[in-house]
Amino acid sequence: MASFRIIGGKHLNGDLDVQGAKNEALQVICATLLTKDKVTIYNIPNIRDVNNLISLLKYIGCKVEKKDPTTYTFQADDIDIDKIYTQEYTERSTTLRGSIMLVGPLLARFQKAYIPTPGGDKIGRRRLDTHFNSFEKLGARISYNFQTNAYEVDGKNLKGCYMLLDEASVTGTANVVMASVFAEGKTTIFNAACEPYLYQLCSMLNKMGAKISGVGSNLLTIEGVEELKGCEHTLLPDMIEVGSFIGLAAMTQSNIRIRNVQWRHLGIIPDVFARLGIKILREENDIIIPSQDVYEIEKFMDGSIMTVSDAPWPGFTPDLISIALVVATMAKGSVLIHQKMFESRLFFVDKLIDMGAKIILCDPHRATVIGNERKYKLRGIKMSSPDIRAGVALLIAAMSAEGVSVIDNIEQIDRGYQNIDERLNNIGAQIERIN
Repeated sequence: MASFRIIGGKHLNGDLDVQGAKNEALQVICATLLTKDKVTIYNIPNIRDVNNLISLLKYIGCKVEKKDPTTYTFQADDIDIDKIYTQEYTERSTTLRGSIMLVGPLLARFQKAYIPTPGGDKIGRRRLDTHFNSFEKLGARISYNFQTNAYEVDGKNLKGCYMLLDEASVTGTANVVMASVFAEGKTTIFNAACEPYLYQLCSMLNKMGAKISGVGSNLLTIEGVEELKGCEHTLLPDMIEVGSFIGLAAMTQSNIRIRNVQWRHLGIIPDVFARLGIKILREENDIIIPSQDVYEIEKFMDGSIMTVSDAPWPGFTPDLISIALVVATMAKGSVLIHQKMFESRLFFVDKLIDMGAKIILCDPHRATVIGNERKYKLRGIKMSSPDIRAGVALLIAAMSAEGVSVIDNIEQIDRGYQNIDERLNNIGAQIERIN
């Protein structure tokens, strides 16, 4: 297990390039199984979850070639489908949550899928009902083996239908879209997730020959086709990393330019951080965060305390709730952080409290943060990263703290952030990776 040793109190200055979007990468890499032709994907991040998924595709026979540090080609023309039933496949797929999105393309092209209960962050219940209820509506038959904790899906003769998703699940929508591309007739998906990741996935599938309309909305229509061709696709910059860097700059009183953020795909992320008092300047496709001594949280128009809550897109993404919370600890004013979607995601605040933050954990979903207006600094402590986003929030807190902090279990951070220590050290941070 690796750790970060952070000397806090450093002010950063410089440019940060944003990695390719992790959540989009997991979807579009799974989609390469839908064709025998070669698919080229640009801007793939070098992170643990993505690398594990690529390794899993290689294991079942997908030909993967790394053209440069961020460009890969995939060709799934000789897949050994029976390998999905092996113990090695089980062990590999249970290391990442994104493996669930292999079910859709496997069903569509090979008429069967087998998926052990996937892994991922321990942030509360992350049910799979939306995925499997949607497959059943297309005509798939699903069985669950309690001894192996695995799902087996038979997808012969899938037929298009109308479905209303019980939640706007990002991975659930991606899965059923991929499962529907070869289904006979028309599939209509209402209450579909419409995050930029889905926009990108559907756009890529259409370039491959799929017939998907309503792209970017919560009402998708898919006309089944007989085959898909290869294509080239470029990932968006990771909007979660953009938000993380905005929070980092504010907490450490740094002057940072975040380059090539694809502003139109950020939704309300800049607005939410602006409500926390952070100055955000836009220069073409870059974001500039100037150094601020104090940033003040806004109040609502009636004078009541500001609330930051997560919601399905175009609401504020739950992946940045942890960052908003830690940013508020050094602000002037108070804010209620309401994490609606996952009941265990706020449990990392005990570590911030140990560092000296004024936080009241009201219940598993809500925390009130009383900003200290930089009247005193957080103090360095030893802690452990519970999940990707909380891990980066703790890293940001440690970088703003007085003294030395140690964060264990940084493999969680590596799952979502590419060489984060090296990139931040290049602009003035002091982070040591200890193996």
